[in-house]
Amino acid sequence: MELNIDIKKEQETAQQHIKDQGFRVLVCGGTGCVANGSLEVMDKFRELGANVSTLSAHDKMTVVPTGCHGFCEQGVLVVLPEQHTTYVKVKLADVEEIFNSHIVGGKPVERLLYVDPKTQEHVQKNDDINFYAKQTRTALANCGHINAESLEEAIAVNGYEALANALKENNPDAVIQEILDSGLRGRGGAGFPTGLKWKFTAANKGGKSYVVCNGDEGDPGAFMDRSVMEGDPHKLLEGMAIAAFAIGADEGYIYVRAEYPLAIKRLRKAIADAEAAHYLGKNIMGTDFSFTLHIKEGAGAFVCGEESALIASIEGERGMPRPKPPFPANKGLFGRPTLINNVETLANVPVIMRKGAKWFSSMGTETSKGTKTFALTGEVNNTGLIEVPMGTTLREIIFDIGGGIRGGKKFKAVQIGGPSGGCLTEEHLDLPMDYESLTKAGAMVGSGGLVVMAEDTCMVEVARFFMNFTKNESCGKCVPCREGTKNMLKILEKIVNGRGELSDLEVLEDLANTVKDGSLCGLGKTAPNPVLSTLKYFKDEYMAHIVDKKCPAGVCTALKTIKIREDLCKGCTKCARTCPVGAIEGTVKQPHHIDQSKCIKCEACLTNCPFKAIVKE
Repeated sequence: MELNIDIKKEQETAQQHIKDQGFRVLVCGGTGCVANGSLEVMDKFRELGANVSTLSAHDKMTVVPTGCHGFCEQGVLVVLPEQHTTYVKVKLADVEEIFNSHIVGGKPVERLLYVDPKTQEHVQKNDDINFYAKQTRTALANCGHINAESLEEAIAVNGYEALANALKENNPDAVIQEILDSGLRGRGGAGFPTGLKWKFTAANKGGKSYVVCNGDEGDPGAFMDRSVMEGDPHKLLEGMAIAAFAIGADEGYIYVRAEYPLAIKRLRKAIADAEAAHYLGKNIMGTDFSFTLHIKEGAGAFVCGEESALIASIEGERGMPRPKPPFPANKGLFGRPTLINNVETLANVPVIMRKGAKWFSSMGTETSKGTKTFALTGEVNNTGLIEVPMGTTLREIIFDIGGGIRGGKKFKAVQIGGPSGGCLTEEHLDLPMDYESLTKAGAMVGSGGLVVMAEDTCMVEVARFFMNFTKNESCGKCVPCREGTKNMLKILEKIVNGRGELSDLEVLEDLANTVKDGSLCGLGKTAPNPVLSTLKYFKDEYMAHIVDKKCPAGVCTALKTIKIREDLCKGCTKCARTCPVGAIEGTVKQPHHIDQSKCIKCEACLTNCPFKAIVKE
C-alpha cells in the first residue's frame, strides 16, 4: 500500500519537539502517585520553573506527567533524566528544595534518594536501584519516560512505526507468521499461543470481524494492564490496529473496568488524537485499511475477564460465560469472528513487529518466550510493577528486585496468579517462572499477580480469603462453581473458627476437584487452586487448626488465647478499663485475669498494657 505519512519524518519532528522542551522533569502521573499528591507536585514544579532563564544549559523547563514508573512503594517519583537522578517519596514540601538545590544548583538532595534495604546506602541512578537493575522492559518500556497523553512523545519512541511498516508491506499473513515465530503467548491467563489465535480468527474470511482488548483486570492487587493503559496507551492502540490488519477486522473494542477512570480518560484522548492524525479511523495513513475503536466500560465483575462473559457484557447482556465451542475466533462478538487478547499481549505486538521475532524469542525459555509483567506486592521491601524475562526465578524476583522480606522476617510463601493461582513455598524459590513449570507446581502465571507472604501469615486464612473472593465473583450460572465455592468457603470458615473436623479435609479436597473439573469457565476451574495448593504444601497448618485448635501464625481470631502473665502484671487496672466487654477481672495492685468465655480477642488490652504482661498464644 502507498502511505501518505512518512513515519521517519514524523519521528524526527516528534524527537525535536522533546528537545525543544528544555530541561525535562518527569513526574509520575499513575493512579498510585496521583493518590499520593503527584498533581500538586507537578503544579509546584511548573510554578517554580516558569520564570527561570537558565537551567543547566537550557533556557526553559518542562514538567512531564508520565505514566506509572512501577516503583509504587516509593511514590511520588520524580526523575531528572538529564541528571540521571530519581527522587522517591516526594512531597509537595520537597519540590522547592529539589528545584533550588539540584535543578538550579546542581547538587542532589540526598535525603530524597532511594535507600537500598540491604546496604542502607542512598542510590541516585535508576540503573543502580536493585528494583530496576534486573528488569527487562518490553511492554512497559515507555511507561514513566514519556508524557502519557502526548501522541508526539509516543511517536518519538517509535510509536506507529510497526503499523506503518505492516501497511506498507501489505501482507497480513506475514504479520501473523511473525507473531507465531516470536513465540508470544497470551499474557492474561492460560498462555495460549497468540499467533495461533490470530491464525484461527483470520481463517474466517469474508464478512465482519472484530478485535477486542481484554482490559478487565480483576485480580486483587494486580495493576499491570492498568499501568500500560495509563502510561503508554498508543502502544496498545497500535497493537490492536496491527492485529486488526492481520485478521481483516475494521472495528474493535477495549473493555476496561470502570474502576480505572484515569486509564479510560487517557485511552479516550489517545484514540481521538490518533484518529485526528490518521493513525486510526478511516483510511489509516492514506491506505484502504480502516479501523475504528470503541471503549466499553465494565462494571467490575471478575467473571468478565473470561472472554465469552466479556463478549456478553459488550453486547449489553449480563456478563456470564457461554459454553465453548463455538470459540470466539469462529463466533464471537455479535456472532462474528472475534480476536480477544489482553492488554499486555497486544502491547508486545508493535515491539515484536519492529525488532523482529528472533529478538523477542531470544528472551525467556524454550516454551515461554519474551518477558512478563508482575505486580509484586505483600511482605517485600520493594513493591510495585516489574517486567522480567520468562524463566526468571522467584528468588531473583523476591530477594533481588523485591529487596527481600520486610523487617527481616522469614519468607513463607507466594501466591501467584491471583485468586486463580496457587501458593508456592521456599522449595520453589528457584523455580523458573514459566507456564509449564508453574502449572506443574500447582500454580499458574495468570495475569501476573505476586503476593509475597512472611512467616506470620496463616495459609488457611489465605485460602479462605481467596475462596471468599471467588465465591462472591461467581456469576452463578453453573452449579459446580455456584454451590461448590460456597460450600468450600463454609468449610474453610469452620476451620479458621476452630470448629473444624478431620473429615472436613477430605470433603474439602473432593469438593475442590469437583469444582475444578465440572465448572463451565476458567473462574470455576481455577477457583480451587489456592485451596489445593495450600492443602498440598501446608497441610500441617490445617491439622493444627483442627486437631490442636491453634493457629500457628496467631492470625485466626477464634483460635487466639490472650492471657495475663501474673509475674509481670502490676495490677494497674488499665487493661480492665480498656476491655470493651468486661472480660478482665482483678483488684488494684493484684494480678488480673481474663475470662476466656467473655473475651472477644480484640487485643485492646494487649496493645494498652504498659508492662507487656499480656501475651497472645
